[in-house]
Amino acid sequence: MYFIGIDIGTTSVKILAIDEQGSVVKAISKDYPIYFPKPLWSEQNPEDWWHQTVNGLKELLDGLNKNDVKAMSFSGQMHGLVTLDEDDQVIRPAILWNDQRTEKECRYLNDEIGQKTISEWTGNLALTGFTAPKILWLKENEPLNFDRVKKIMLPKDYVAYRMSGIFASDMSDASGTLYLDVKNRKWSESMLELLGISENQLPELYESYEVIGAVKKSLADELGLCDTVKIIIGGGDQAVAAIGGGVVGPEACSLSLGTSGVVFASTDNFFVDEKNSLHSFCHGNGKYHQMGVTLAAAASLKWWTEEVNRSEDFDGLLGEAEEAAVDDSVFYLPYLMGERTPHNDPYCRGTFIGMNMTHQRKHLTRAVLEGVAFSLRDTFEIMKAMGIRIPVISINGGGAKSRLWCQIIADVLNVRVVKLNTNEGPAYGAAILAAVGYGLFDSVEAACASFIKVTESIEPDKAKVELYNQKYDKFREIYPATKELFKKLTK
Repeated sequence: MYFIGIDIGTTSVKILAIDEQGSVVKAISKDYPIYFPKPLWSEQNPEDWWHQTVNGLKELLDGLNKNDVKAMSFSGQMHGLVTLDEDDQVIRPAILWNDQRTEKECRYLNDEIGQKTISEWTGNLALTGFTAPKILWLKENEPLNFDRVKKIMLPKDYVAYRMSGIFASDMSDASGTLYLDVKNRKWSESMLELLGISENQLPELYESYEVIGAVKKSLADELGLCDTVKIIIGGGDQAVAAIGGGVVGPEACSLSLGTSGVVFASTDNFFVDEKNSLHSFCHGNGKYHQMGVTLAAAASLKWWTEEVNRSEDFDGLLGEAEEAAVDDSVFYLPYLMGERTPHNDPYCRGTFIGMNMTHQRKHLTRAVLEGVAFSLRDTFEIMKAMGIRIPVISINGGGAKSRLWCQIIADVLNVRVVKLNTNEGPAYGAAILAAVGYGLFDSVEAACASFIKVTESIEPDKAKVELYNQKYDKFREIYPATKELFKKLTK
């Protein structure tokens, strides 16, 4: 039997198939473009997701026994606004998670409606990445498009809709819209009224492991599949990546070093931190999680390598950085796209500070790795203050391929970091959900216990822990000192 996971990422769709033992049989990736039509804007064409998913499935299935495919599930970039008209046609390009155009709308929600009220309705405050502020922006700036909207959905839900014909979403992904009552796992009537939308425009909600239907016959015929292949709705990429890393029980925590960086802690119960610094979301196993996000994690290394150094030699740059000692005079703030946790500031920017004539490229490369780690520690410290115990962190994402970066994370957070027998991230988590939805396991927890094993453990270097504690204290002083300057420079 094969179970397929489909991850609708920011730059590509990744598709993989696993067997009943959880082994990856085959994996492929298909790229698609991202558009930046104005400063701070970020958009994609949903049709690109669909076409590349179909193309990717054809490539994945080539050489496999298609009759053995039993179920498919999804992971997807969160918060993106996808709108369809009465003919199910896409109205405008999707506004993505890293789009920063909605500062005005967030001020209205947090300041005029009030952060306390918004948190009571949804469990979170308004952030520029979330979906609700995008709806307000559409209503104000593109009223003709707003009036045409018949369906509002998230990126992975659009692909699931095209594949199954079922208008559905799940609790984990819907948590990032800011119009889900997260605590009670239902759409927030108060937020829908404020936004000027109705529940009829929104998908039916499921848990991430639930079956919503089967693959459409026309698509099944095109792909050579049986039209009995089950479609499981899946979840938001961070919740599903956590499932792919076995983060499904109390004291379980993962760190994702993807385009964005995420610290994700699984909890059995719903609760909110005092300042709403973290996201309080539903988890893909039917429970809850706390999550903090830095918007440019591996994106920072990619920018530094490809755009600044005009190179694709990541290994070469990382090798240089390994030769550089911990230097408490040069710092990097990874705010290339603004920042989410804990600052919630679309105006802050990426910054090198503290350089002198002795610094070389290797020091700046190491500063990039450290700056991302410090930003992730901001989230880690909030979680610890909330009483969340985190004895170990599992690490995933493209950045986790760097042994140096993993060691820096362990040293900065002073926690054991483990690597797992899979580093496939959200696509693997989606395949696990497909297996659970099909009925191979009784629960997400049982599937993770069967499939996921620790392969490497990285202990913090006590000497470097102390050095990084001192450097982190200095790092925390830089953003407050530059906050107003950033605002002047970007307005």
